Amino acid sequence: MRQQLLIKLLKFTGFFAIGILLLYFAFQGISLEKIFSHLKSVNYSWILLSLFFAFIAYLSRAYRWNLIIEPLNYKPPFSSTFYSLMIGYLANFAFPRIGEITRCATLSKKEKIPVDKLLGTVIIERAIDFLSLFMLLLFLLIFRLEKFGSFLDNNILKPLSEKITETFALSWIIWILLLALLISGIASYFVFREKLSSMKAVVKLKNIVKGIIDGLKTIYKMKRRWEFLFHTVFIWMIYLLMTWVVVFSIPSTSNLTIIDGIFILVIGGLGMSAPVQGGIGAFHWIVSRGLATVYANFISLEDGLVFATISHESQAILAISLGILSFFLLFKRNKTNNSRFIREPDKDKSLKV
Repeated sequence: MRQQLLIKLLKFTGFFAIGILLLYFAFQGISLEKIFSHLKSVNYSWILLSLFFAFIAYLSRAYRWNLIIEPLNYKPPFSSTFYSLMIGYLANFAFPRIGEITRCATLSKKEKIPVDKLLGTVIIERAIDFLSLFMLLLFLLIFRLEKFGSFLDNNILKPLSEKITETFALSWIIWILLLALLISGIASYFVFREKLSSMKAVVKLKNIVKGIIDGLKTIYKMKRRWEFLFHTVFIWMIYLLMTWVVVFSIPSTSNLTIIDGIFILVIGGLGMSAPVQGGIGAFHWIVSRGLATVYANFISLEDGLVFATISHESQAILAISLGILSFFLLFKRNKTNNSRFIREPDKDKSLKV
């Protein structure tokens, strides 16, 4: 137990240190006195409007998650789904990307839905969100290449392509070893199939994999696909408004258009996907540099950092506050299963938390 706690502590410290290092690079050479001076002149009414849009997006995400869960033959209360989602966001501030597992485990514990099947639904969600972000990036490259192309190419596309090239160039031996291991595993399974099939660990692993696959299949079984599509588009429209209205809180960014808001949303989304708690540091660095580079004529690096800071910290405060509140609201209720079944679910031995 102590060893596991130590490992978790080291992981948390490591990720947090990366975030702080990125934050240091973002603010390196910048006068903090100027930053604080700019923060005093911010019109925070626009920040409150941004937080309102964020809250609407959270509600829509929870409803969309219920649409994906429904084909699993479970219909958890919307409140449980929303609270679990917000607890997941809270967990992301402890460990990067652990929020996806946390929200599945939370909803599973509360509503007795197999956690492996819920993981499958979250994989679908993340794939759809990645595709949506990629489409917005593609839009910028096609219709505003002359304005945003240079920054996107130098800071996103080139580093990404170089990383992929290096990975494939340096790891061909690993790919060969993995292929050999896969072939050996398949051969061993057929040779020792009877013995392996009776092992509890193998049976449990098969059930977990089956549960995840069942969760992935919900995209095909979904009856209310148009609702799912509507909420997906709606969520990203709200994300755009949530991002764009912040520009009006600072005089130097107040003349940015909705297209500029898409640019900030894309680079900010990439910053939030960095392997650090809540995108801290990475978001500040890429958003401030993006604004100061593309709009160098009227936005300084200090202004870019002020924008990134108020955007990130306001959203972080909202997510953390709602996460803590959701935790108490979800688990203060009776521990009885409140799920309503559409029809009797298949009995399997899927992993449950």
